[in-house]
Amino acid sequence: MAGATLRVAGRRLSQRSGSGVPILLRQMFEPKSCTYTYLLGDRESHEAVLIDPVLETAPRDAQLVKELGLRLLYAVNTHCHADHITGSGLLRSLLPGCQSVISRLSGAQADLHIEDGDSIHFGRFALETRASPGHTPGCVTFVLNDHSMAFTGDALLIRGCGRTDFQQGCAKTLYHSVHEKIFTLPGDCLIYPAHDYRDFAVPANMRCGIQTPPS
Repeated sequence: MAGATLRVAGRRLSQRSGSGVPILLRQMFEPKSCTYTYLLGDRESHEAVLIDPVLETAPRDAQLVKELGLRLLYAVNTHCHADHITGSGLLRSLLPGCQSVISRLSGAQADLHIEDGDSIHFGRFALETRASPGHTPGCVTFVLNDHSMAFTGDALLIRGCGRTDFQQGCAKTLYHSVHEKIFTLPGDCLIYPAHDYRDFAVPANMRCGIQTPPS
């Protein structure tokens, strides 16, 4: 897929919070590392966050933020990726006022280090932080405050999960993270992963209880 044209999801995705206020959501893709980047914005305050930016596509993301008339408060990372370099540092220079965010347990540098239970606020919305280690010790899942969507990083992919054979991974830890921190969300919660390697572009509804425990 190297050299392919960067593509942005053609549909204008949006969800509604519990208060009925629409949230702006854009799903973007970087083909070399098969990474999804998500832009979430409050249509009223124009405050926004960007989840899992990639270095090579940071200029694209910054341009989209400007075109939509948003003010990017945070460039947040679900974990420290081994397969690409985050674009949060570059976005700080492209969009003054933006702060980089990552889990304290990741060991990576950032303006803000978060922990399980912390919330990232933008306008009328917030992302709740749920620690979901296993792929790496510092993996987190970001859940919109109305529990309508979850950004799972590499903890839970589309029909799969992240590797556990490197980056201090642990399959047992990941199993418990997915079941205790993600499968406990409402059944209609939409899952937005950090990667897709099999050309699945549509988020999947949560299906709790269908997984078979490891022997």
